Parts: sequence; structure tokens; C-alpha cells
Amino acid sequence: MKEDKLKLMAKKELHYSDELYQLVDFLNKNLKNRGVIFGISKEGDRAVVSIYEI
Repeated sequence: MKEDKLKLMAKKELHYSDELYQLVDFLNKNLKNRGVIFGISKEGDRAVVSIYEI
């Protein structure tokens, strides 16, 4: 998958936790086939969760 084909739909900064990472992983496994993927980047105790349309 090429990044230039992704369209950012939304992003939100949240407190990082292992549960948040697991949630993003779960959503990717269940929604990727519907054309939606989730990204997560971590900076210290904060995380940015992004939602992309493929």
C-alpha cells in the first residue's frame, strides 16, 4: 500500500496506553477490508491516532 493513496480522515491526540495500541490493532484487523485503516504514533506519554481512507 502506498502512503500517497491514503486520505487522512481524522486524527486525535490522546494519552498513550497499551490498551489504546491494542484497540488500534483490533480496528485495523476488522476495518481494513472496508477501506479504513488506523495509525498510531507515540511521543512520550501522548499518542496521535489517525484514521485514513484507503
